[in-house]
Amino acid sequence: MSDAPSSSLSRREREQKRRRQAMLDAARAVFADKGYADATLNEIAGRAEFGKGTLYNYFEGGKEELFLAVFDEATRELEALIQTVFHASADDRPLRSTVHEFVEHYFETVRNQQDLFLVLVKEIHAIAFSEKAERTRFFEKQQERVLGTLVPVLREAMDQEDIRCLPPALVANVLFTSLRSMGTHHILERQRASPDASDGAMRPLENPDQAADVLTALLFDGLAPPSSSPSLPDTDSDE
Repeated sequence: MSDAPSSSLSRREREQKRRRQAMLDAARAVFADKGYADATLNEIAGRAEFGKGTLYNYFEGGKEELFLAVFDEATRELEALIQTVFHASADDRPLRSTVHEFVEHYFETVRNQQDLFLVLVKEIHAIAFSEKAERTRFFEKQQERVLGTLVPVLREAMDQEDIRCLPPALVANVLFTSLRSMGTHHILERQRASPDASDGAMRPLENPDQAADVLTALLFDGLAPPSSSPSLPDTDSDE
């Protein structure tokens, strides 16, 4: 998708951009409804109200290219959320409060797009372990983009001794892995209506604030009792 302002685009370019976005929106809806494997280009084209041939004019790689474009768009949205919460917050705001707010917003976003979220999570693993080098590299770049948005914030907090000096990329990865895992577990547990599920189980999509309390406490306080003073070895903060 072009990042150029709409005012600087010609009428034709604006129309092409509109069509491409309509196709992406249709693909998101179909992938969410059917999953990647069962989604068809015919259904995506029909929902976008374009012919299948027109779809190929914009996405020559067909369904796979469309899915990767949807994945890329979801990554951009996550980057935008990080920018909004972390980089637009007041300089004197504690990092802990900012992380708490981000976790809440993340789970609220997942709650509104649960079906697509599950499809993306499932395909993340397929892409990551794909035998196609270009697919694997695509996944790695998506990860690097997201982590790279948060790493500078963590590094600055470490430089100011607001948090322990640890590899910032690792800390960012732990946060995002935890978020993805918690969201996935909640959705799957609800879909399966597991009889073993405890009434007191963490349900982050229903209680984002409570989930943010727990995850923030784990990230900033660890598992040590409040009265103890854990002594973890400092490590080089370089990635």
